[in-house]
This record gives sequence, structure tokens and C-alpha cells, in this order.
Amino acid sequence: MKTVELQQVTTIIAGQSPESSTYNSIADGLPFFQGKADFQEKSPKVRIWCNSAKRKEAEPGDILMSVRAPVGSVNICNQKCIIGRGLSAIRPHANLNNYFLYYYLKCNEKNVASLGTGSTFQAITQTTLKRLEVPLPPLDDQIRIATLLSKVENLIFCRREQLKQLDELLKSVFVEMFGDPVRNEKGWEIKRMDEISDSRLGKMRDKKFITGNHLRKYIGNSNVQWFRFKLDNLEEMDFDERERALFGLKDGDLLICEGGDIGRCAIWRNNLTECYFQKAIHRVRLYKSQAIPEYVQYVMMFFSIYNGFKNVTCKATILHLTGEKLKLTLIQVPPLELQKRFARIINKVESIRSRYTQSLTNMESLYGTFSQKAFKGDLDFSQMRLFEEGGTANKTASGIYN
Repeated sequence: MKTVELQQVTTIIAGQSPESSTYNSIADGLPFFQGKADFQEKSPKVRIWCNSAKRKEAEPGDILMSVRAPVGSVNICNQKCIIGRGLSAIRPHANLNNYFLYYYLKCNEKNVASLGTGSTFQAITQTTLKRLEVPLPPLDDQIRIATLLSKVENLIFCRREQLKQLDELLKSVFVEMFGDPVRNEKGWEIKRMDEISDSRLGKMRDKKFITGNHLRKYIGNSNVQWFRFKLDNLEEMDFDERERALFGLKDGDLLICEGGDIGRCAIWRNNLTECYFQKAIHRVRLYKSQAIPEYVQYVMMFFSIYNGFKNVTCKATILHLTGEKLKLTLIQVPPLELQKRFARIINKVESIRSRYTQSLTNMESLYGTFSQKAFKGDLDFSQMRLFEEGGTANKTASGIYN
């Protein structure tokens, strides 16, 4: 596929920073975008305006690229605006479709970022940006590529939104069934955590324990996400026989973060054959006659969001939830059957989430494969009609590979 330098097919406008006295929040002047912090999924979000007479402007349809710490991220400009030093506006000429260029730059963000220079912070020079090589297939093919990538991207966005909606659904169901657990709106019986569970902190991490004859993988703070575990970067530590009995994880254990995002937790479901936990993590083993982990993890989430730990957390150098304080934490305990009913709802929703997540993974894989082939010229568009010619394309992405 033919390639050209970016300066041959676009006009590049380097941003500049007007006097801060010209910034405002009352919509006086034009929207002012300073850098990637203003970017969203596709077009930037207006946070401030600027009324400076000395300014650099971008037009609707321009590609906005972050050129300073970080380098390479792109958005599509959807309104006339002023751009600061952290951005450049790239305005395609008539022979280059702006959305084709947007998707090309988006797919090559890491490559562009690698061109940045600077010891204090990375930036890409205007000279480097102008000399960036971009593909230039026939304009009709550019439109076809941009159209298909846009379709797949929209599907990915919709699937992500559906996953977010599932999260919100479970929060709503929880509140409907149990009320706000911080205020105990429904007047459920209140118990201390040590009345409904056995809890303990894990093994202290120490340099002398990262070698030995009994190295085992363990869960740290960063491995515990809300309702799930990140297990691709587990570290190892030496656990002797006694410690393996103390710190070994069992199915149904609730792992709660002591510091950072206090209360962040997930249920261990024998995700690995053998695994342990370090001191930054509380292992809570609930008494089956009192509470179940599916219920308690949502209590922890509401406590985290609405400062439910405020009366029990202590502050040394950082805010954290000690083992003693966790045991004294007061928690509402509704009837066990109601908790189990909520768990059944979670299981149904998680089944849907699993399908949606796999679908999202497949679509992201399709997007990556398709974009790579498209920008290398490895796709046959001979039987695919333009939107302008026939409304919708009559070939799917999976049907146009050579």
C-alpha cells in the first residue's frame, strides 16, 4: 500500500497556551482543550473555555493528537475550539478521509508514542509528526475501512456499556433487597465482623522470604480488584508447612484490602490450585450460619463508596483497616435465606456477564485483526459498496479477508 508523509496530506496546527487569565467556566469564548486529560472515547469533553485573541484553533473533523506527556493519543474534534500546547490539530486534505486517519493513528498510538523524546517528560516534535508515514489507499477504500472500523468500535462500546449496566443492576437489586447498609435503613440485626466470621491478615512480605525451598504464589493488594482477581502477575514468597496451613486460601474466602481502596474485595473460588495471601490482605472466612460472601462483598462496596469504615479505620502514615478494626466493624445481617436469594441473582447476572465478556473479547480481537490487515492493504474491497452508494455494506468484516 502506498504511504506518504503526514505533512503531504494534512495541515498540522501546533497548539499554544493562552494566558490563564483568559480561561473561564462560564462558556465565554471557545472550548479550550489542553491535552489528553480532556479526551474521552472519541471526542473531547469541554471543561473550560477561553476568550483569548491570541490562540490556535481546531475545526470540527480535525484529529486532535496529544503531543506532550503522554504522546500519541487521539480524539476527533467535534466543534470549533482552541488547543493548548499539549495538542496538535491534524486537518486532512481532500484526498485523505479524516476518520480513516483517526483510526490509523489510534491503532498505531504506541508506535507514535515511541517517537517521543525528552528526559523530564515525553513530547513529539512538529518535525517528527510531519514526517510520520501514513498509508494512502484510494479514497473509496479509506471510507470503507473507516466505516467498518466504526461499526466494530460501536459494537465494542455498546458491549462495554452493557457490562456497566449489569454492575448497576446488581447495586440496585442489593439496595432494593437490603437497603443502604451504611445507614441500615431496614433495621436489620447488627453484628460485629468477628461474630460472623474468622478473619486474619496474611504473611508480612519481607526480602528474606522471597527465596527459599517452599516458594508459593500469593495474593497482594494489587491482585484484588472489585469482585475479581488479577492473577497474571502474582509474586512468590516462602511459606513453610505451618504457614501454608495458616495462609492457604479456600473456596469461598473473601479477600479484603487493608489499605489503598479500603474494602475492595473479591471471593476466592479456587482460582488456582494453591495460593496464599500477604499482610496487606484480610482473609475473611464467614460462618455459614451467619452470612455468605456474595452478600458481604456488596456491603464492603457500599462501605467503600459511602465511607462506611469512617468509625473504624485508623490513620498512621496512610489510612488503613487493621485486623482489629475489621473485627470490630459493624455489619447488618439480614436473614440468611434473603442473602442466598441475592446470591442466586448474582449467579444469573454473572452468567450473562461471562457471555458478554467473551463477546467483547471476540470483538476486540476482530477489531485488532481487521485494522492490521486494512492498514497493510491486505483486504479486498472489490465487492463491498460504500455507504454513500448503498446504505450499508453488503460484506461483513470476516468475509473480506483475502
